Amino acid sequence: MTEYKLLHQHLQDRLVQLGSELPGPMSGFSRLHKKSVEPGALDQKTKELMALAISITVRCEGCIAYHTHDSIEAGATRAELLETIAVAVMMGGGPATVYAAYALDAIEQFFHALAETANN
Repeated sequence: MTEYKLLHQHLQDRLVQLGSELPGPMSGFSRLHKKSVEPGALDQKTKELMALAISITVRCEGCIAYHTHDSIEAGATRAELLETIAVAVMMGGGPATVYAAYALDAIEQFFHALAETANN
C-alpha cells in the first residue's frame, strides 16, 4: 500500500528540485496552479475537490496524494471527500474505482496524520 503522506513529501521535494533545474517551465506551472486554486467564484476547497475528482478519473496516484492533502488543508471533510470520489467514479467508470480506493487510502492516512499532530 502506498504511504500517501510520504509520497506527498517526496513529490514536494522533487518538484522543488525540478523548479531549481527547470525554472522556466516549473515556475510557469507553479503560477498556473496557484492562480487556478485561488478563491474566486469557487472557493479553494471546492477547486481542490474538483482536482481530486479529476486525479481519480485520469488515474494519477501522485495527483491523488497532492489534491487529497490540499483538499483537507483547505477544510474538506471526510464526507465531502467521499462525495468527490463518487462523482469521479461516475465520470471515470470501472477503472476509476481502483483509483477511488487509492484516494480512500490517502484520505484515511492524511486524516490520521492530522489527528496525530493535534494530539501532540
